[in-house]
Amino acid sequence: MIERALHLPALDVIPKHVAIIMDGNRRWAREHGLPATEGHRLGVRALRRTARACADAGVEVLTVYTFSVENWQRESSEVEILMHLMQRAAISELASLYEEGVRVRIIGRPESLPLGTRRALDRLVEKTSSNTRLTLNLAINYSGRTELQDAIVALVNDVTAGKLSSTAIDDQTISRYLYTGNLPDPDLLIRTSGEFRISNFLLYQIAYSEFWSTPVRWPDFDAEHLHEAFTEFNRRKRRYGR
Repeated sequence: MIERALHLPALDVIPKHVAIIMDGNRRWAREHGLPATEGHRLGVRALRRTARACADAGVEVLTVYTFSVENWQRESSEVEILMHLMQRAAISELASLYEEGVRVRIIGRPESLPLGTRRALDRLVEKTSSNTRLTLNLAINYSGRTELQDAIVALVNDVTAGKLSSTAIDDQTISRYLYTGNLPDPDLLIRTSGEFRISNFLLYQIAYSEFWSTPVRWPDFDAEHLHEAFTEFNRRKRRYGR
């Protein structure tokens, strides 16, 4: 169940699309003398809080970096735990997400996931497809470079098939071929755990996103931290190169 957000002061501008690199689960676990599994489990709880807080604030799209292509290089036991956790969360959160009006989408290459995990995620996507309050993009088996590769291949195939003229390719055309489709680009990119790397996330879409980093580990992230990020976003002057 998505936890209730705290009542926080109103802000003048709420970003339409928020992207988050959810970092620090394993470090949180080490600092608390706990197995990495516990950090990942509490990371799911943090996502519940954040999704609810975004929906309450009026955010339209939330995109979170759940599992990267590079994460397959971790210990096989940890990867297996992560896959099981995703499967269990997809099942246990379905009713709550549906009731909250959250539409879940998977971006990346989910066909490479274990069958049980993939089926649970497919059902979550299907059952919430008609919701409109918040779109929650789960970037799973995702990489910004593989996203661009897939987009280029699709573009080339359509040009070759005569469905698209090469002279008609512009920024909007490219955006439509990305995993995020016709969704707006992120206004705000948040990274937890004090890091300042992009880590191969939404490379094309974040060209003009505002970036905000917090030292807070992801399992501790809550509505107050999200409000802090939004407050800083309101201080920024977005010039888009002008």
